[in-house]
Amino acid sequence: MPIYEYRCEKCGKNFECLIIGSDQPECAACNSKNVTKLMSACGFVSKGGGGETVSSSAGSSCSGCSAGSCAGCSP
Repeated sequence: MPIYEYRCEKCGKNFECLIIGSDQPECAACNSKNVTKLMSACGFVSKGGGGETVSSSAGSSCSGCSAGSCAGCSP
């Protein structure tokens, strides 16, 4: 059962929603069904062949980020 990210067109809030079958997402803030599915990135950590940790930077919210992790980013 996938969890998708949406943006409410009425109030502008972003939210996640677990979709089961033909369920329609609804904004938790204003109950609007006028939502747009967002492109989500999958973030993961796995062990590489030599015991090294490999991280996905696909989950980074930084535009154009090419870093291996967000550890070097300043808030």
